[in-house]
Amino acid sequence: MRFILILSLMCILTGPGAMAQTTQSGFIKTADGVHIHYIEAGQGRPLVFIPGWTMPAWIWQKQIDTLSKKYRVIAVDPRSQGESDKPAYGHLPESRARDYKQLVDQLGLKQPVLIGWSMGCGELLSYVEQFGEDNISGLVLVDGLIPANKNPKLVSLMQAWTVQLQQDRRKHADIFVRSMFNKPVPEKYLQKLMRSTMVVPTDTMVTLIDNMLAVTDFSKAFSRINHPMLFMYEPAMQVNADYLKAKLGDKVRLARFDGDGHALFVDDPIKFNRVLDQFVQSLPK
Repeated sequence: MRFILILSLMCILTGPGAMAQTTQSGFIKTADGVHIHYIEAGQGRPLVFIPGWTMPAWIWQKQIDTLSKKYRVIAVDPRSQGESDKPAYGHLPESRARDYKQLVDQLGLKQPVLIGWSMGCGELLSYVEQFGEDNISGLVLVDGLIPANKNPKLVSLMQAWTVQLQQDRRKHADIFVRSMFNKPVPEKYLQKLMRSTMVVPTDTMVTLIDNMLAVTDFSKAFSRINHPMLFMYEPAMQVNADYLKAKLGDKVRLARFDGDGHALFVDDPIKFNRVLDQFVQSLPK
């Protein structure tokens, strides 16, 4: 009886939705036979989180923990990442975008907000190019490389890096993982992230980078965007923010995260969750 009274008091003091939500895990099967893993928690308006290159769904844990008190939060392991299948095909941005559309359809999500980080930004723009916006309520792009044209210097640097990855993957993957953060991150967390990135086949890692660099024309996607878009970014991506603003005008809202790294939602989850929540609340019901 004493325990029940204490638990009841906690619920009263913390208010509705303040207690931790139960996280569930599941899979959908795509039309080409690939099992895509996702984790979800909470109820309400659906938010779908897509991680970047080689990253697992659980990198969004600080968003799942907080935002699932208010929304139905779903984080996806893209094809060949995390606990999803690792096929030797289907790694073009448009293919992975089709995976996300099938996830939305199979889970019966109504007007979700799609949130993509890094490589996931281009994949979500491919989503809009292929399927339009009728079945979503908004897009959130996080620190994505969205160039107006192909930068020969960048392409050369990235190609040299993919060679290094194939020569000593663990060393250069470790360098990459540590470079994503601008604030202290526990070594245990970094090692867990390293283990997750290492499950992606090396040839797939290289293919994903090549495919990302090959896509520089987002004009068809831009022409289909009418719903609000939010671009959250750290200072190194200012040129991409300026480009999006020039192309989309008032359709895009910008939120700059000074002092944070590429994984800015890990570096500053409180600000990230607040800005995202404000954006979602501003969207039509």
